[in-house]
Amino acid sequence: MSSYATAQYPEDIAVNADALNELHHLLGDRLATGQEVRECHAKDVSHHRPHLPHAVAFPHSNTEVAQIVKICARYAMPIVPFGTGTGVEGAVVAIYGGICVDLTQMGAILRVSQKDMDATVQAGVTRKQLNNHLAETQTGLYFPVDPGADASLGGMAATRASGNAAVRYGTMRENVLGLTVVTADGSIIRTGGRARKSSAGYDLTRLFVGSEGTLGIITEVTLKLAKTPAAVSAAVCAFSDVVAAASTAIQVIGAGIPVARLELLDEIQIGAVNAYSGLDYKVAPTLLFEFHGSESAVTEQAQTAGSIVREHGGEDFHWAAGEEERNRLWQARYDSYYASLALRPGSVGYVTDVCVPISRLADCILKTKQELQASSLIAPLLGHVGDGNFHVVFPLDPERPEELKEAQQLSQRFVEYALQMEGTCTGEHGIGLGKIEALKQEHGQGVAVMHMIKKSLDPQNIMNPGKVILL
Repeated sequence: MSSYATAQYPEDIAVNADALNELHHLLGDRLATGQEVRECHAKDVSHHRPHLPHAVAFPHSNTEVAQIVKICARYAMPIVPFGTGTGVEGAVVAIYGGICVDLTQMGAILRVSQKDMDATVQAGVTRKQLNNHLAETQTGLYFPVDPGADASLGGMAATRASGNAAVRYGTMRENVLGLTVVTADGSIIRTGGRARKSSAGYDLTRLFVGSEGTLGIITEVTLKLAKTPAAVSAAVCAFSDVVAAASTAIQVIGAGIPVARLELLDEIQIGAVNAYSGLDYKVAPTLLFEFHGSESAVTEQAQTAGSIVREHGGEDFHWAAGEEERNRLWQARYDSYYASLALRPGSVGYVTDVCVPISRLADCILKTKQELQASSLIAPLLGHVGDGNFHVVFPLDPERPEELKEAQQLSQRFVEYALQMEGTCTGEHGIGLGKIEALKQEHGQGVAVMHMIKKSLDPQNIMNPGKVILL
């Protein structure tokens, strides 16, 4: 466990023995109270200090989730939904103890429609599981939202995840058609549907997407699917400085080139990736491109993007030819977090992200890099720059709390820069524990409206308490 235990979490809410007995009667061995299982559900991959839930429940159905929630509501027990634990803002840390509801055993793909290009899955299905199924059944379809980690689709909906393909295919917000949700009183509700548009009432789907388990437990997700592209091409291009790379990204998007992925790695990050993944790319600010479409469309996109690259002094494209090399390239990008930690063996990761209008991307990155260069910390910068979103990873010594303090101060400055540029305090990581104050800074009086929604739907404050909105 991390040494960053200077600030204590609130005292655990007392566990009622009758509540545990009722849950055990419902679930049998699928209610785990052993130390090892609880420790596995005490944190995500972030720096946030772990905290044990009192027990971990493994439901198999919507009905079981509803029964768990009703029992917890009767005894005012906190509930923390859990997917794969790959978040970076502490959203699954059970800061009040309570019951962790692990949805990984709800892993059924319920329906796929090739004609309608949609699918309905239980919340524990991961994106790779769904895409493997779609490939094996030869549907010619896939699910394009790709946060890097093999996250559960319920968790991705709960955190409004996105990733490196969002520039073309959108985030979970655009790709979730409907949900099944268990609310704080144990009701099972269905939001949205399979129709591609609707003007029927309040948009409850969008309310629950991104709510991080604070309003209800997502148990099923209906998703848009995309056609598998006929041709895919990926390229790597180095630049003399990070502003030239960011300016290229701005112009590529402004030119209307439908890039599927457009990623930036600064010189520190590309060096870390080279060392960690055994690559040999030039250690310089680097853009990673991927183009989807027909053979002719991919060629045209690449040629147009290449001319913009040359305008900004970028080097010639280094092509990742063939599926194996492309996969190796993108796996290295996915491993960038662990590559960053490998720069300081034994370190823990503090990750922050912001997102700005694409026209302000170069400005925001420049100010961020200037702060980092004046800092005492190692801090790779990378991002999904095609939609104005970038991240900073701080590999910190867990025995030096002053490093955490400095990283937090820098993160706050990055948020301020983003907000000054009409951006957001987080493009995809969410609020969780780490950015509650930043949410207030961004939305002001709007947080009071969120507070009213939370209090109305969860009057006992049992749904992931202490995250996003504080009651």
